[in-house]
Amino acid sequence: MAAGRCTHRLDIRNDIVVKRYTSWERGEPHREWAALTLLAEHAPDLAPAPVEAVLDAHPPMIVMTRLPGRILRGEHATGEQITAMAAALNRLHQIPARVVKEVEPAPWGPAAAIDKARSWADEQLALGQAHLVQEAFRAGAAWLASTIPDKLTTNPLPPVLGLADGNRANYLWDDLQRCVRLIDWEDSGRNDRAFELGEVCEHISRIDGSLDAELLLAHMDLAPEEAERVRDFRILIALGWFLQLGPTGPATPHNPVGTLERQAKRILQLLS
Repeated sequence: MAAGRCTHRLDIRNDIVVKRYTSWERGEPHREWAALTLLAEHAPDLAPAPVEAVLDAHPPMIVMTRLPGRILRGEHATGEQITAMAAALNRLHQIPARVVKEVEPAPWGPAAAIDKARSWADEQLALGQAHLVQEAFRAGAAWLASTIPDKLTTNPLPPVLGLADGNRANYLWDDLQRCVRLIDWEDSGRNDRAFELGEVCEHISRIDGSLDAELLLAHMDLAPEEAERVRDFRILIALGWFLQLGPTGPATPHNPVGTLERQAKRILQLLS
């Protein structure tokens, strides 16, 4: 969730993309190469195909195929695009559990998100004194102090391979094929499906354009228990971003004026 973090440079050519990493202390090149290799076998054409990797170089480098299309961040996603996003996620989440269990856990998941949000809430980061913002902070802090977040750390369902990043810049819309593909797998790993869906719905990139999260979830075939977990993860992810949006917060420079107030409204809406 680290706001504004950039870990790579891209050299985009006619049919390939060369990705050189500028930081890799969390194993980003290895994660991405492992994910692309697995996807090429179990969900071909859902992501770039792996071409070549030099993982132990300085800097590490990966070469992958270039996919057609444009990113969905900044777009007002249409019903067709949302349906295509859901189809891509369903296909990703259908990779057999026996395969996913061999994948390293994602660095960003339920436990990490809960710890971060609680830490930020305890620090009482400067969010300003606006009534709406303070109301959202009090309600969010009370939710974080409850037993609900702790219950989210136990996943009753099989894990999935996930991006562990809900940024809509990772979703590529192909106008010709009328489909969505997924890019940027450097934070990927084994994860909780409900958490992954909460990330997609509540990542701060949702304010750049629009995405009907309810329509997306309607296409995801969620059991009642999983739907409840998605709702709670949406609260958690939304709170994490809210707590980074104060005047000196790390997410503030990357978002337009008024984002804090919009996020406060979102918190209260999700908690109502």
